[in-house]
Amino acid sequence: MTKKKIAWITDSTAYVTKELLDHPDVYVVPLSIIFGEESFEDGIDLNTDQLYSRIRNGKEVPKTSQPSAGKFAELFESLKPEYNAAVAVHVSSRLSGTLNSCITGAELAGFPIFTVDSKCMSFAITSLINKGLKLAENDMPEHKIADILQSETDKSENYILLGSLEQFYKGGRMSGTQYLLGSILNIKPIIRINQHGEFELFDKVRSENKAIKRMIELLENSYENHTIPQVQIMHGNAPDKAEELAEQIQFHFPRLDIFIGDISSTIAAHAGEGTLAIIWQNAS
Repeated sequence: MTKKKIAWITDSTAYVTKELLDHPDVYVVPLSIIFGEESFEDGIDLNTDQLYSRIRNGKEVPKTSQPSAGKFAELFESLKPEYNAAVAVHVSSRLSGTLNSCITGAELAGFPIFTVDSKCMSFAITSLINKGLKLAENDMPEHKIADILQSETDKSENYILLGSLEQFYKGGRMSGTQYLLGSILNIKPIIRINQHGEFELFDKVRSENKAIKRMIELLENSYENHTIPQVQIMHGNAPDKAEELAEQIQFHFPRLDIFIGDISSTIAAHAGEGTLAIIWQNAS
């Protein structure tokens, strides 16, 4: 059998488009979502509808867990007959140990990989993989593709309105002080994943409408200084809010392409139902 050149590895924090889902060389390794003694694989035996239902009807805030090195090793062993190497693009290493598990799994399997720390999650990972696939069409070496994709991570911007402060706090992603400010004073914090790949409190506003207006202002600042091919609106079971935001963005930027998609169960376990986020890449 003729060996294919590159396998593409990612995890379930990424937004997996239909094109990527159907791509024969793209492999998604799921994170686990844990309710007490029960553990589910994201997107395999627990979808977002089931996640939201369990959270609404229960008292327990779910936890998440990275895939084991052994799971990655099994995948890489299975790839050996067809692939020379893999490019792995994963959730920020500051937010999850998934990238380290991938590296260890590749070492256990003796399979060459070239890793990219996305320093983000969701569609930011999707954009990197899409760019990598295009670079691979020109027979670019794996290591060079990974280097280019790593440099691209600094061009990504994201701003997030959390659906549940409580879930974010109990998941260890927010300090007690920030949680109290948000819950007692009804402040809507705008969160982002910064260029180090860490969550940070970017701004505090008094209402969701003001928060959305602020997010559009941030997009406008980038739009005036960069080429932005597309803005992605990601939501946690809030399609109406996502559509309304898309309409506002389209009004201000008629030529800007807009994509709307769901956050994965792994992200929703921390951010909560009703989450609304915008992501874009400053192409130049």
